[in-house]
This record gives sequence, structure tokens and C-alpha cells, in this order.
Amino acid sequence: MDFANAFDPTNLTFLLQGFLVTLKIAFFAILLSFVLGIVLGICRYTKLPVLSHLAALYIELIRNLPLLLVIFFGYFGLREWGIKLPVTMSVIVSMTLFTSALVAEIVRSGLNSVDRGLIEASRAQGFTYIQTLRFLVLPLGLKRTIPPMVSQFISLIKDTSLAVVISLPEMTHNAQIIYNKHFNATIPILLIVACLYFVVNYSLSLASRRLEKKLVG
Repeated sequence: MDFANAFDPTNLTFLLQGFLVTLKIAFFAILLSFVLGIVLGICRYTKLPVLSHLAALYIELIRNLPLLLVIFFGYFGLREWGIKLPVTMSVIVSMTLFTSALVAEIVRSGLNSVDRGLIEASRAQGFTYIQTLRFLVLPLGLKRTIPPMVSQFISLIKDTSLAVVISLPEMTHNAQIIYNKHFNATIPILLIVACLYFVVNYSLSLASRRLEKKLVG
């Protein structure tokens, strides 16, 4: 194993450049899918005739497709329609659309977990449906979604590596270039990549646990 080439400053810099792209993609995809997923989840939970059915159609369609297919469609498919997004923007859009459908189901499950007795008591106190949703169901329901939501975002971070198939210069893509040039450095390079993924995902997991304890406490 060639650790010298793996830890060469030029190679490490190139790898870290890819790591920053990975973080950038993950940050924007997490932020956008969180917002969109909450909106979709609420729409489906409220069971409003039009919004609920449209949200359900979107969620069921997207979450039953493989992410790789969505990435292909977001990059190659849109070009067939004359929409040429930069590769980075294409991946952010694709991952946002895919993850928001999964987040929406997590949100809907969290809202459905709120005890019906509490909701009925709130309505008996004179709260409107919207007030009950805003002040009771959403705070309690969203609090319960923290563990599965974080697990989904950790999966998103790992799934950014799928964008290597459309040559996004993220960490896995850059690692592949390095070990193609220095074949004996393959294992050391992959170990570095694994460590970087682990540090980010484990840190996110720890932060979510602390947040959950703080909210519960």
C-alpha cells in the first residue's frame, strides 16, 4: 500500500476539494428537502382534497424510484428538453426532489403520532383546526421526527457519491482519479474517504442526539 502518494499534499488537496463539493451538495440538498418535505408532509396530513392528493402522488412516485435514476433524469433528461443545468445544480435539484419525498413521509408519520385525545381536547378548548395544527400537532409531531430525519440526511450525505456517474467533482470522484493514477494507493485513499464520511455523519448523529435530549428535557 502506497501511503506516500495517498498523503501527498497535492493529492490530499485535490481530495479535500472534492470533500467541500460533497458538503456543499449535502448542505443545500438537506436544507431544501427539509423545507419542501415539511410542506409536502403537512399537505398530505391535512387531507385537503386537492393538495393532499397531489402531495401523495408526488411522494409515491418519487420515493419508489431509485435515486440514481432521478440523478440521470435531472442531468441527462432535462437536457433533452433544452434545460441545461450545471452538474452541481443538477445534483442538488435531483437529491432535493428525491429526499423531500422521504422527508414528507417522515413528517406525516410524526404528525400522525400525536395523540388524538390531545387534538380533541384542543378543539374542545376552542382552537381552530389551523391553530391546533400550528400550536400542538406540528411542535409535538416534528419533535418526534428528529431521529428518522437525521438518519435520512445521513443517507443523503452518503448518497452524494452516486453523482460520480455524471462526473460531479465530489470526494468519491476525486478519489477515483487519484487511485487511478496511483494504483497502490487505492486502499489508503479509500480509507481517507471513509474517515471523512464517518466524521461528518457521526458528528451529525451526535448533534441530533443532543438536540433531541434538549427538546425532550
